[in-house]
Amino acid sequence: MTEPPNPNELDLEHLDSEAELFEEDSEPAPPPPMRGSPLSTSIHLVAYGPDEFVEKLIVDPALIGNYLGKYPVTWVHVTGLYNLRVVQQLGDLFHLHHLVVEDVLHTAQRIKAEEYDTGRFIVARALSSAHRVETHQLSFFIGADFLLTFEERSSPHAAEVRDRLRAGRGKARKSGPDFLAYCLLDTVIDFYFPVLDGYGERLQRLEGKLLDKARVGFYTQIHRRKLELLTLRRAVRPLDEAIRSLLREKDELITPETQDHLRDCQDHTLKIVELTDTYRDIAQSLMDLYFFSLSHQMNEVMKVLTMIATIFIPLSFVAGIYGMNFNTAVSPLNMPELNWFFGYPFAMAIMIAVAVGMLYYFKTKGWLGTPRKPKRKIARKTPLPPAPRRRTG
Repeated sequence: MTEPPNPNELDLEHLDSEAELFEEDSEPAPPPPMRGSPLSTSIHLVAYGPDEFVEKLIVDPALIGNYLGKYPVTWVHVTGLYNLRVVQQLGDLFHLHHLVVEDVLHTAQRIKAEEYDTGRFIVARALSSAHRVETHQLSFFIGADFLLTFEERSSPHAAEVRDRLRAGRGKARKSGPDFLAYCLLDTVIDFYFPVLDGYGERLQRLEGKLLDKARVGFYTQIHRRKLELLTLRRAVRPLDEAIRSLLREKDELITPETQDHLRDCQDHTLKIVELTDTYRDIAQSLMDLYFFSLSHQMNEVMKVLTMIATIFIPLSFVAGIYGMNFNTAVSPLNMPELNWFFGYPFAMAIMIAVAVGMLYYFKTKGWLGTPRKPKRKIARKTPLPPAPRRRTG
């Protein structure tokens, strides 16, 4: 089935990726559109069947009606929700409930799955990038022969599903819009796993640095990791209940085969929640280890200062005694060693002996440096008695 060319449509059937659409040879890329600009909302249409595939970039939403009903499945993906007029036109075209349009435009909605007369509405949170934890809203509306999706900002999830449809891989080309919604939802969920794997490696590196030496900046890093893991958990945990509601209720729009695949999505969701909980516990343990390391370092400093003060206490006592100004001419008992030829060396020798003796005592007690490990006595193995011989005959 072929369609006449239209100046408001761009044919993407022969392009390898949607990024090639915006590549130019001579002119630099235009700056990103401002919020509220009509160009900030793009509409990507994919209509397909087992033996046919059409991919278009739609400028005028009214042209989407030319494809509805002509193909087994029509997928309209809207990126950017800044143009309210376009979103409202799509709502009128697909007969969306006004509450659905309101939930699409207000991107702080909770993750949920709702049933309406014209289809099923699902709200999910998708990762915007694999390098930082930032999520955005992704809304699904599943109809009898169409899938309408609204994404708050551009991400690789929809492009990956389009690549699979374009190549004809899997069962998507032979299935309905419910299976297409599953493919997109599964891509969104699987995108969390490499991000969580990266958190596992970061937490291991932090643990190694903490065991080496705790620094003040480690607290900020650990706290940031905890907040990011909490963001991931809040984005995934309610999705389990949304998928559970799709599996619990019988609906003609969702086939039993798609429900089986949704159970796999639910298992992946629970696994992500378990990983986030595990990494949050590890981050909390690292926080405790950080405070313990700081306390241990402070105790080491206080121990050194205490030992120095302890050593100088008897030295100060000796110096204080010989610092008393008694007149030796009045009485022979008034410190006669002050007039002794070896009086000063004798006092210094006493102080040095006291200091060395205390250092040796601290060393033997293990308070100074690394304590000595007691020698283990190796017990000699006693030979086992020979096994009794069996009597023969």
